[in-house]
Amino acid sequence: MSDDLLPIGRFARLCRLSVKQLRHYDDLGVLAPAWTDPASGYRYYRPDQARDALMAGLLRAMGVPLPVVARVLSGDAGGALREARDGIEADIARRRRGLRLLDRVLAEGLPEHEVAIVREPARRVFAARESATPLTIPDATGACVRRLLPRMSPDGLLVGLFPLDMADEFDVRVAVQAADGDEVLPGGTFAAAVHVGPYEEIPLTVHGVLAWFGDYGHTPAGPVREVYLNDPATTPPDHLETRVMVRVGDEQ
Repeated sequence: MSDDLLPIGRFARLCRLSVKQLRHYDDLGVLAPAWTDPASGYRYYRPDQARDALMAGLLRAMGVPLPVVARVLSGDAGGALREARDGIEADIARRRRGLRLLDRVLAEGLPEHEVAIVREPARRVFAARESATPLTIPDATGACVRRLLPRMSPDGLLVGLFPLDMADEFDVRVAVQAADGDEVLPGGTFAAAVHVGPYEEIPLTVHGVLAWFGDYGHTPAGPVREVYLNDPATTPPDHLETRVMVRVGDEQ
């Protein structure tokens, strides 16, 4: 062992990090110690590693994910930091949408919706699929819509399909009705309500429809369908109309 190596405790104090953080960075391959005692497992660092450790701590304080930090320390600072910035900006946009939704609930209370029972025919469609998380549903839906644009007609029915049970990761699907479609969207009996307003507020109506199932003792069956009734390119967000539909699982 070189005399100029610092034990992990001294190095942690120098870099304003905890020993636990440094161990975690080593375990993930973000910042490895200069030497590890094979007998005790104790970690030692060179003083010139302090710059990388301080950079790692600074980036983590700004919300930059550890995999991006590792890329920065390996020399890919420009590309990695631009991606991190884009990710933070997208997260801020999602949080602003959530804040607007919360403001509406605070001002108006939990909404109540008029739910109707409708019979929906089977429809031939083309469909697109994207992987999503609960936070990336709008992005995944938009990607599906863009892929379907060449197949859409002016009077074509556009339907978003979302899982009833939200997992950490799931598929979002969007379907467009077409006589020569290569898939069939099943019909059946649905509980339905019309949402009027921005797309990011649709969860309020979804919850209203699902509450109807609890009130009347029916069983919901996924996926949740969102039928987009007007064009967001020409309709103000407050006037967008979306029919939310959930199949009644105990009806034939």
